[in-house]
Amino acid sequence: MTTIDLDEETIDRLDRPRVEEEFYDEIVTELISIYETQERTLFHSG
Repeated sequence: MTTIDLDEETIDRLDRPRVEEEFYDEIVTELISIYETQERTLFHSG
């Protein structure tokens, strides 16, 4: 499994929208998925 190190500012920003008992890896995975989807959309739109 890949490890990602986050600085304190990033952790603070992740805490704001975090749902109770949701883990950071779930949030980061979701953000990566959103980013990849947006990237594919931009790539296919030309």
